[in-house]
Amino acid sequence: MTDAAAAARIPRDLSQLEAQAAKVLSPEALAYILAGAGDANTTRANAAAFRRWTVKRRKGRKPARTVDLTTTILGTRMAAPVLFAPVGVQTLAHPDGDLASARAAAELGLTYVHSTQAAFPMEEVARANGNGARWYQLYWPTDDELAVSFLRRAKAAGYTHLVITLDTTLLGWRPLDLDRGYSPFLENKGIANYTSDPVFKRRLVAPAEVAPLPAGIAFAGVFQNPGLSWDQLPLIRANWDGPILLKGIQSPLDAKLAIENRIDAIVVSNHGGRQVDGAIASLDALPPIVKAVGGKLPVLFDSGIRTGRDAFKALALGADAVLIGRPYLYGLALGGQAGTRRVMRSLVDDLEAEVRKAGRRSHRSLSRSSLTRAR
Repeated sequence: MTDAAAAARIPRDLSQLEAQAAKVLSPEALAYILAGAGDANTTRANAAAFRRWTVKRRKGRKPARTVDLTTTILGTRMAAPVLFAPVGVQTLAHPDGDLASARAAAELGLTYVHSTQAAFPMEEVARANGNGARWYQLYWPTDDELAVSFLRRAKAAGYTHLVITLDTTLLGWRPLDLDRGYSPFLENKGIANYTSDPVFKRRLVAPAEVAPLPAGIAFAGVFQNPGLSWDQLPLIRANWDGPILLKGIQSPLDAKLAIENRIDAIVVSNHGGRQVDGAIASLDALPPIVKAVGGKLPVLFDSGIRTGRDAFKALALGADAVLIGRPYLYGLALGGQAGTRRVMRSLVDDLEAEVRKAGRRSHRSLSRSSLTRAR
């Protein structure tokens, strides 16, 4: 799809993206992408938390003439403090899936975080990303040999940072998927990193393309890891020499434990409400975590951002950068690579406009004083 065609399908108001994407996604894809765990209370709480803050407009402060959104996180230079969050099974939105998103990220100068649950192997996505910045997100499997294989492959493919997800050691209760009896993994979708891995292949009775259901069942046998603990970190450190981030931090205590365990950065996240229901909104969790960290490591934010103004609020409350998930997937559904690029470009432009209107020359000068509580 051309940029012009994508522009015609993607609304300027990014809060309307979900409604637009719902018109083109299959019922199964829409349920999988949109749905939250349980009654989706956490997903709603994420959105409501942003509405409790408004941007403060100080009288007499002139808009900044220029704005610099560039930043560096743990050595990775970024055109803006906005990353492509790890999102699995992207081919549900578009046949090119992760390949299109990785290309779009490189074009925009934004960092792409590759999901373990990707629809294409990490090596193919790395080639699509070219010279772009890319990090690898790990769902730590129960098979340590498989975990080590993932790490070695990621390093060889040019992924520089490791993002370990903590909040999905067990799959959540997702009624929309359950009502439809749908799991993409049992159709051999979203498990390409596994089915391309030599360690995982030894578990299969036949190649995944020949017997997708057994492959999906084998995946289920290694994915869920409720026994994950801090004691297992030495395995990662022995097989990964780059920065390590923990994604899924929701409490100041866990943030302090991350510091004690020499973690390089954390991501405040509740997985967008996709896997855990009843969790605190990530934006509500952010300020006390930032305070507890006290600048000892970078704090990134994920869950609930739909617009540049949302990103502004998270940055003002102490996040060093934000990760965007569902919005770029909606752009992918509406316009492929051009669509996801347009969505993320629009979000960055919206953020820049908010920073400029606040009279700031950079997002780095934002603070709690840039916001006020909504009445």
